[in-house]
Amino acid sequence: MAMGFNKMLRFLSLKHLLMLSMALNLSLLLSRLIAESESLRFKIQEDEKSQERGGNDHYCLVWGTRDNTCDTSTSDQSTAHVSKNTSPPAALAEDIEVEKAIQPDSVIINLDHGDPTMYEQFWEKTGEKATIVIPGWQSLSYFSDISNVCWFLEPEFAGEVRRLHKLVGNANTDDRHIVVGTGSTQLYMAALYALAPTDTSKQPISVVSAAPFYSSYPLMTDFLKSGLYKWGGDAYTFNGEEPYIELITSPNNPDGFTRKPVVNGTGGILVHDLAYYWPQYTPITSQLDHELLLFTVSKSTGHAGTRIGWALVKDKNIAQKMTKFIELNTIGVSKDSQLRAAKILGAVSDSCTDSSDSESFFEFGRRLMTQRWKQLRHAVRTSGLFSLPEFTSDFCNYYEKYSELHPAFAWLRCEGDIEDCEKFLRDHKIITRSGKHFGRDIKFVRVSMLDRDKNFGLFVERLSNITSENKFP
Repeated sequence: MAMGFNKMLRFLSLKHLLMLSMALNLSLLLSRLIAESESLRFKIQEDEKSQERGGNDHYCLVWGTRDNTCDTSTSDQSTAHVSKNTSPPAALAEDIEVEKAIQPDSVIINLDHGDPTMYEQFWEKTGEKATIVIPGWQSLSYFSDISNVCWFLEPEFAGEVRRLHKLVGNANTDDRHIVVGTGSTQLYMAALYALAPTDTSKQPISVVSAAPFYSSYPLMTDFLKSGLYKWGGDAYTFNGEEPYIELITSPNNPDGFTRKPVVNGTGGILVHDLAYYWPQYTPITSQLDHELLLFTVSKSTGHAGTRIGWALVKDKNIAQKMTKFIELNTIGVSKDSQLRAAKILGAVSDSCTDSSDSESFFEFGRRLMTQRWKQLRHAVRTSGLFSLPEFTSDFCNYYEKYSELHPAFAWLRCEGDIEDCEKFLRDHKIITRSGKHFGRDIKFVRVSMLDRDKNFGLFVERLSNITSENKFP
């Protein structure tokens, strides 16, 4: 009888626990629904008050995200607007949130980074021509071509690199070794390793670049605190009596001008960073044939997330040392990224040789950059508080006509009594990069010209509205 009582007790305990669990879950669910209902009612009341004050706020239904970028241009003020950026999965229906849509004058515009998202619209139209499917069995090995100096370089990628350079005419690839890297950043580090003297008993070799120089050069050079090389600063102030490595970025980041060596010392080694030497940014005036050239898909095609760059190297010994650095650093470079980059570069070349009337990649980029620089110069003139560099035209061998520079960045200067341009623009909710990071004074800032149309449009509109009457918000 005692055993039967114990069984009944265990049965009742399990039953009671199950009922208690169901009751708790139901209670939590009801609490969540009540809280959401109260939140919605409160926000709608706030919206009604805003309407009474003459405001034009509306609500943006955001599915499982806190996206405040919904388009307000076509929405009725009294109607909820579903964000175009996401769709509502049924499993996430309980995560629907109602948030105020941020008005254009309160949006923070971040143009600090050169994130090349303006190219998205071209690649959306390209569709399957730039799409690649990689089977699960492919690219398992570390090795790509063991007969090549750069043994992890995919042959398809190397072929498309040579094809595109030959088509554009911006760099000689004949009798050159191609070294692939995880973006041009890794190639830059590999180049310093390969070019620096190996005698550690001597002082580290100085790495210099003419100001304004790329802001990441000092940080990347000194990051590892190497005993082989060190950041030597502005090439204009370098004495040139000791061995050095000079970085020539052309067109230059941040000011967009064409660059040549500055130091011209007897013990100098030159590295040419040509990330922006493409027809959408600058006239292609000659086929460059230097000792070491750096390129990247980030700025040439807009695929920054693919993280692929390449170097054209004349000296086999330097190419071997660069390859060794990448081998020790990351044991090669992603084959998947190389194959995707090969497909992208191939699509660019195909668009340039297509006999149809469709716009090529470089024509698209040049049209957009021309339009954006025109808009920015108009905004600067309207404001009266800023200035921009002036560029001259040059003959472009690719387009076979004269064309102007349309750099990927704007080197903007605040005039008058505005001392700190970065801070001044930040007060107006525009995020830029201060000139102090580029070896210049704080009256300058670098502004990315490569953002999406909507963000860039907000930027030029806001900049044009900053005048001497309202310059301090």
